Amino acid sequence: MAADLQEEAQLAWIGLGANLGDARNALCTAVRSIAALPQTRVLQLSSLYRSAPVDAGGPDYFNAVAVAATRLAALELLDALQAIELAAGRERPYRNAPRTLDLDLLRFGDLQMQSERLTLPHPRMLERAFVLQPMAELPGAGVTAAQLASVADQRIEAVAAPGDWYRL
Repeated sequence: MAADLQEEAQLAWIGLGANLGDARNALCTAVRSIAALPQTRVLQLSSLYRSAPVDAGGPDYFNAVAVAATRLAALELLDALQAIELAAGRERPYRNAPRTLDLDLLRFGDLQMQSERLTLPHPRMLERAFVLQPMAELPGAGVTAAQLASVADQRIEAVAAPGDWYRL
């Protein structure tokens, strides 16, 4: 991304998760797809985590958080993320169903919004260890010790450092 584009870009924090099929590979493919979006550059990735489903059944999830700089508007980015999910075979048969890929827009700069399609910051991110633990690794995330302590009862383990599961 050219320097002048980067100055106007927003930082988008994106939660990545999958627990069906080749979940780890699905996250790698998703990162490549996000990086290929117009006017978008993936800047940072967290470690890769394995976590127990929250408020759902099914196998364990693989999770990570990516930070991207983008000039796309928040709803444009949401549309692009949902298109990436669909390309990975994402179905939505019911709330919290197991999934081949889940991409959540967690934060978009300092934007606060609530609409039928998108709420920012993500309304449940502070309740999820699979979001807070990976975010806490990344500079500028602002995750506090108290927030981490509030989700300490949720099972989560790091399985690969950022450079070991994906190279930017």
